[in-house]
Amino acid sequence: MTQRVLVTGAFRGIGAACALAYGSTGARIALADIYQSEDTAHAARASGAAEVLDFACDISDESAVEALGQSIKNSFGGLDILVHCAGVIHESPLLDTPVADFDRVIAINLRGSFLVGKTAIGLMAGTLEEPARAILIASDMAYYGRETFSPYVASKHGVLGLVRSWAKEFAPKILVNAICPGPIDTEMLGAANMSTEWRARELAIPLSRFGRPEEIAELALFLGGSGGRYFTGQGLGPNGGSIMP
Repeated sequence: MTQRVLVTGAFRGIGAACALAYGSTGARIALADIYQSEDTAHAARASGAAEVLDFACDISDESAVEALGQSIKNSFGGLDILVHCAGVIHESPLLDTPVADFDRVIAINLRGSFLVGKTAIGLMAGTLEEPARAILIASDMAYYGRETFSPYVASKHGVLGLVRSWAKEFAPKILVNAICPGPIDTEMLGAANMSTEWRARELAIPLSRFGRPEEIAELALFLGGSGGRYFTGQGLGPNGGSIMP
């Protein structure tokens, strides 16, 4: 059966890598981001995707996410896999952080995860033999915290809460897991523009390097495949050893 997959945050980075990974399996893929992901859509088709839909969607907007879900239902009839990668990062000392910045991070990272997860799960009809999958990107910071990143840390800790709750609510027909990456070399992290001090702090991990988006995509592909059938409610950490729970 050809898998029907929704990938958010598909414009670049981890989301784009996940779209290409699933495209290579011949899946039917819906891409969503605040911008239309034309380059990703073209690359996914070239990688072997059976069909690619490309949507611009503000995931913090309930009506926009509902419209996204209806479009996917009209085109695909439902969903088998969600890979939710959309999010923003924010760094600022607490006493210099406006409430508006906190609200924006929570709106996109946590409210957005709730809205996308609710919509996607509502389109799923997994079975005991072939459970559907919801995979959400969290962060290693959700476990260890990080000074000057409190809105981001709080939002990703909340994503883990959603994952654990949904895993219990929808088992065994829908499996829900989080991927909690360490420092990944994406435009959002901005590794190329880091100060020497910040780079040194990010690389103070056992593997002493940034991860690649493709490494996260490989794990997302595993979780969506036959090898992922006994995983639910987990936060898996491709993090170079940043945390060892």
